[in-house]
Amino acid sequence: MHRARVSTVIVPAILALGLSASPAPAQDHTVADPVIQAITEEGLERSRLESMARALLDSIGPRLAGTPEYDAAADWVAGRYREWGIEVRMDSVGTWRGWEQGFTHVDLIAPRRRTLEAVPMAYSPGTGGVVEGRVVTIPASLAEDEVESWLADLEGAFVLAMPPEPMCRARQELEANAREETVAKIDSLRQAERTAWGDRLEALGSRNPWTALARVADAGVAGIVMGWWSEGWGANKIFDAPTREVPSFSLSCEDYGLLYRLAEDGSAPRIRVEMTAELKGEVPHDNVIAEIRGSDLPDEYVVLSAHLDSWHAASGATDNGTGTLMVLEAMRLLKAAGLTPRRTIIAGHWAAEEVGHIGSRAFTEDHPEVLEGLQATFNQDNGTWRIEKIEGQGFLYAGERIARWIAQVPRDIASGIELEFPGTQYSRGSDHINFTCAGAPGFRLQSPYDEYRQYTWHTERDTYDKIVFDDLRDNAILAAILAYAAAEDPVRTPRDRALLPIDERTGEPGAWPECRPAMRRPPELE
Repeated sequence: MHRARVSTVIVPAILALGLSASPAPAQDHTVADPVIQAITEEGLERSRLESMARALLDSIGPRLAGTPEYDAAADWVAGRYREWGIEVRMDSVGTWRGWEQGFTHVDLIAPRRRTLEAVPMAYSPGTGGVVEGRVVTIPASLAEDEVESWLADLEGAFVLAMPPEPMCRARQELEANAREETVAKIDSLRQAERTAWGDRLEALGSRNPWTALARVADAGVAGIVMGWWSEGWGANKIFDAPTREVPSFSLSCEDYGLLYRLAEDGSAPRIRVEMTAELKGEVPHDNVIAEIRGSDLPDEYVVLSAHLDSWHAASGATDNGTGTLMVLEAMRLLKAAGLTPRRTIIAGHWAAEEVGHIGSRAFTEDHPEVLEGLQATFNQDNGTWRIEKIEGQGFLYAGERIARWIAQVPRDIASGIELEFPGTQYSRGSDHINFTCAGAPGFRLQSPYDEYRQYTWHTERDTYDKIVFDDLRDNAILAAILAYAAAEDPVRTPRDRALLPIDERTGEPGAWPECRPAMRRPPELE
């Protein structure tokens, strides 16, 4: 193994082949290779992306693992491949917890009236009708001998489970318009609130809300109220429910703060809640796998990869509807170009990424032949804008191959793409890690991250209108040409591993992450 260089590296081969790290002026799309010509023309002139996005995101909507919507999306994806004459199958992952949500409605009814912006937490039970109750906070300075009496008084109450935010303005707006001392003050207030809330939770046995709230749920509460602000205007993070026993829902930053202030001020807030949601036991769960069979080297593989599932608060447009659509469109472009590749090209639409990369873990465990014969996996998991980087994941010499493949992409599509090689092998991230942990070359196609993480990643604002279709079109063309070039390359992608950065705790190079066993059932049933 070889020690990795730190920092972003522009692979020398890029410069040698005429690519740069900065955007180039638009160029003629014409290239010599007739397959690339056909892919590019089809993608530019006859894109199906917008119509497919409306079908997947507007009509089907969110695709939480274990829901009817996920199954509908999987059937829809498979249907597109059959329509285009591409071989497709459902690949069993195992089972997951079934969940079906209906409507959620929350009203403040005292001391004044207001309809609140609410979203159920994933896999929460419903209320079983309309429920009214008081809203309470976890008390400050709750002594150990007071905990049980406080819990005994919670029956029928809605408990606020998160610290409040001192301000719900987007961070960049605050920095742009407020004085430095104001920014510093708000930062200090936010940290103080979080520390103080941790102290309150600790009285219940843990500073982790999901652990501490188990005691609250056992106390006969009517519900648990969450508020995990994303630090962007109007956007909250939506994750798993803290308990399967009582209803839990998230309120917007503004509405959560309102309830908190009313409760702390002694104004006795009351809310009316109706949540229709039901846990459905274990349900089967599948990846969708499409395949264009190779001619000369059918047992070697190129994988286009994206997770199909999403969280449930919005339509999962950029996480990961755009990745799904990119892979679909790329495979359509390859088929429309009349390609019979040397290597087999696989499209992997993974199940249950959001709850633990479960679909790709199952696939790599069930298909060691793909790992053995893998030329490259290209995974896309945040499609707000155009692809700007391909990360090396610790493969020392793979960058030269990828630079050669990118050199075949029209300049106005490939310009500005940065290669970071050898990079670092991560144990977390997205589905490519289930390939790279086994030493198989898997790479992340990375779009700009900051706005995505703030506004659409796991929020109720991840909707169709956030997609930049010109960028998505270019991403699909790029993915198709990368798959084609990788499939045709006479040279296998090197698997030499770089030494990972020094572990600050041990002073030794970091260890290559081990692959985790596939999770075939919900963890509570394992």
